[in-house]
Amino acid sequence: MDMNTIEAVVPTTDPSQWRDGDAWLAGGTVLFSYGSTILKRLLDLGQADWQAITVTDQGIELAATCTVAELYALPASAEIANREWPGLALIRPCCDSFVASFKIWNMSTVGGNICTSLPAGPMISLCAGLGAAATIQSPDGTSRTVPVADFVTGDMENVLAPGELLRSIHLPASALSARVAFRRLSLSNLGRSGVLLIGCLDLDGGLVITVTASTKKPVQLRFPAGQVPDAGMLADAVGDSIPWPLYHDDIHGLPEWRRDMTFKLAEEIRAELLGESMAVSGDFWPPHATSPQPSTQPAQNNPQKEASHGN
Repeated sequence: MDMNTIEAVVPTTDPSQWRDGDAWLAGGTVLFSYGSTILKRLLDLGQADWQAITVTDQGIELAATCTVAELYALPASAEIANREWPGLALIRPCCDSFVASFKIWNMSTVGGNICTSLPAGPMISLCAGLGAAATIQSPDGTSRTVPVADFVTGDMENVLAPGELLRSIHLPASALSARVAFRRLSLSNLGRSGVLLIGCLDLDGGLVITVTASTKKPVQLRFPAGQVPDAGMLADAVGDSIPWPLYHDDIHGLPEWRRDMTFKLAEEIRAELLGESMAVSGDFWPPHATSPQPSTQPAQNNPQKEASHGN
């Protein structure tokens, strides 16, 4: 979409250059889709030259400008070949949750998806589910760190003040070392996520279930080691932690359906991580018979092959 109010595109990574009428530009997939009638300048991060992904013993650092395509390639890369990080298994299902073409994957950024702060933002789901922390730079030269689970405060609302810039996201090794489970549901094949839950069972036996897409902002249920709930206790915790107004309501799912599916998928995750008899609903997760989107298939595969969904 053309934005005919733009007077300048400024290549910069310096928040001190921000002024009223500016917007940060990364991949631009949302900015140019929605358009604007009030913006005057775009502060372009395209030449930031930030390293997309940095892997250390402490975890994974994602630049805000890391693209979905770059993140999707990580689990098969030499950088993490010898890492015992089960949490890496969440990356590709969350990338698949974009249900977008390779053109979007090669432009859309992790930081842009988080900053857009849509309930169904899959990078919000991934990073909140893995206990990630976001580093934010301010125009006054200071920086601060905020858990991604707290970064989003509502539908297209977040903690960023005017001019602030999301610089990077850190996925801690402790969360990447946990056993994980993933559930996602949408109302239509290749539809936007209506419910997306991630579970992590850490090495000490503590359980965290992160609810996204069904709610306007991420909600985390935390159970320390020795206090992991049974099915009834978990249902009570979900009911107590998510008030009715927090369930999202749009064409991708009514609040009643989102609430019911949140209870269902939370219990499936609890059962899977505790090794109990379980069911599998939704997309992109074993042992469901799923496959990646066409854009993720190796060249020798049929490029027209569609993802198999279980909605």
